Amino acid sequence: MNIDDIEDQFAAESFRRLIRHLQKRSDVQNIDLMGLAGFCRNCLADWIVDASAHELPLESVQQAIYGMPYAEWKAQQPKATPEQLAKMDASLALNRAL
Repeated sequence: MNIDDIEDQFAAESFRRLIRHLQKRSDVQNIDLMGLAGFCRNCLADWIVDASAHELPLESVQQAIYGMPYAEWKAQQPKATPEQLAKMDASLALNRAL
């Protein structure tokens, strides 16, 4: 089985569960997600906007992902450390190689 074989309803529910999980785990910063996995909550929002052919406004999608306005969420996050930024840069370089 590959990812395209999973029915949309199951994939959609799993995606919503992931979003709810990330909303509860606000202690996990985007910079750390980027450093470890090469994607973050903002990436998810961008992917949804892209999938909608830009019919959905980014600000609305971000609010759905974060469970609050993005600016409010961002204001609550600590400033990224140089180590976090370096790890993110290395992770993004791996993304470009894919």
